[in-house]
Amino acid sequence: MVSALLFTLVATVAMLGQRADAQCPTAADLRPANGTRVCAQLYADNSPYYDQCCAGEVLVVPPGSDAPYMPRGWSARASSLVVGTRCELTVWSRKAKKGKSRRFSAGAWPRLQEVRRGLFGDWNDAIRGYYCTCK
Repeated sequence: MVSALLFTLVATVAMLGQRADAQCPTAADLRPANGTRVCAQLYADNSPYYDQCCAGEVLVVPPGSDAPYMPRGWSARASSLVVGTRCELTVWSRKAKKGKSRRFSAGAWPRLQEVRRGLFGDWNDAIRGYYCTCK
């Protein structure tokens, strides 16, 4: 419990240095100041301009995270995401790991509204659970 809280605190402090209108970080950038690995980061805000994506509140996902239910305030809220180097983020469109699923490999996904989810949907504000692993 204490180590998870410390991890979140360190990651949050590291993210405060990013401007709200900055481009998405690269996969290699997902290392806070103390060198702790980050599996992925989900961002609440989106923009029609790529250089303004990955803004707003940030959900830091440590390696090995298994969340069949999103943390409070994050269900159906992620609009952009970045997955760390040698990591993979699997997401689900319904709580309890149900519904459509999608695997995101290392890299930035600045506009989830451009990532298809079935015939008529997209992944913008659709993530309701996740599992993140790193090698």
